[in-house]
Amino acid sequence: MKVLFVVSGNNAYYDVAPFIKSQGDSLEQAGVEVSYFLIKGKGLFNYIKNVGPLKKHLKEHPADILHAHYSLCGWVAVLAAGGIPVVLSFMGDDVFGAHTAQDKRNLKSWLLTWLGRAVQPFVQAIICKSEGMMGAVYRKNISYLIPNGVRLEQFNVNPAGYREELGIDPHKKQVLFLGNPSDMNKNIALVESALDLLNLPDVELLVRYKVSHDLVVKYLNSADVFVLCSFSEGSPNVVKEAMACNCPMVVTNVGDAAQVVAQTPGCFVSASFQPEDFAEKLKLALLFAEQNGRTNGRADLATLGLDAESIAQRVVSVYDKVMNKPVYINQQSFENIN
Repeated sequence: MKVLFVVSGNNAYYDVAPFIKSQGDSLEQAGVEVSYFLIKGKGLFNYIKNVGPLKKHLKEHPADILHAHYSLCGWVAVLAAGGIPVVLSFMGDDVFGAHTAQDKRNLKSWLLTWLGRAVQPFVQAIICKSEGMMGAVYRKNISYLIPNGVRLEQFNVNPAGYREELGIDPHKKQVLFLGNPSDMNKNIALVESALDLLNLPDVELLVRYKVSHDLVVKYLNSADVFVLCSFSEGSPNVVKEAMACNCPMVVTNVGDAAQVVAQTPGCFVSASFQPEDFAEKLKLALLFAEQNGRTNGRADLATLGLDAESIAQRVVSVYDKVMNKPVYINQQSFENIN
């Protein structure tokens, strides 16, 4: 089976987003032949300019399925497919919009979500990353709940950490924020305000953005607590990556984050976007880290079937379905997690 991933190629730091490349690698291990078509240019009109090049690419390199990641990529794939089935993976903001504050989105964000709705009649399968996304998609008869997975062999555990190598103060407790601090949706102000309320001189905020996956592994193994503060997410990979590294954490209730960490002691969900509540959960996470060190998140992640290999098999099942092959669809989903 030949599958062409249609993805954005507009990031200066990598050709393909690491979590998408990770899924492609896992699918190749499962026997799927995966290649990539990189869309160049930002915004709807620049995306549409890629329809012609994609048609030409398909003539020279035929594919059995186009797998578009993100709704705008879905439009490019649909317009170029010429009868090839299209699978669309929604990412999060193409369903919910990118938030600038709690329950607030700008006009561009509303347009993106409208485009995400408008493309649904033209694809043969939709992959949603969380139950919230499934609820927002109206073509439920062709939708499948398949979260992102984690390559456990990549996100390994090193209890000793890498503080000396990374130049991190060994005498202070480190609260790790992995994201763009200028992105309002990532909401770094929440953890900053929480730390101000706690006023703990031996705790510092460690902010890292645009670092390699290898470095992410080292930071997650070196931090005392990881935090996710976002107003909105689809299926935040970094939460699962922190779980794979057994890192205690505090997350907001976005995407599937709360469901992923629900059964893991040392992982806490902030019930609101109020600094007081986040500070309370952060204090508990820091105390857990001091008393216990690491969590058992890695084992819990495997139990949930969120390792990359398990997720790849579920994606292959969708491919087989759209190609009208007899297939057993794995019925396990997050609806069975409580």
